[in-house]
Amino acid sequence: MPNKKLADRPLNLPSEKRMPLSTPQREARLAVHAAAMADDQDGYIDPVNNMFVMTAKSLADKGFCCDSGCRHCPYED
Repeated sequence: MPNKKLADRPLNLPSEKRMPLSTPQREARLAVHAAAMADDQDGYIDPVNNMFVMTAKSLADKGFCCDSGCRHCPYED
């Protein structure tokens, strides 16, 4: 698995490839992500599809990209 660098963007801002501006209820999803990161949680329940989503901080703390297509992947695409 190739080593990727952390992307040059804040952890609370997902890549537009992974969460385009047109994503349904994008702002609500970003709000619960921000709350989970503020509470130092590993993830949150998506308010649209009720699936568990890892936070960017939790993914960054792993120290590498797992290439699973995570919504909040903090590494370069």
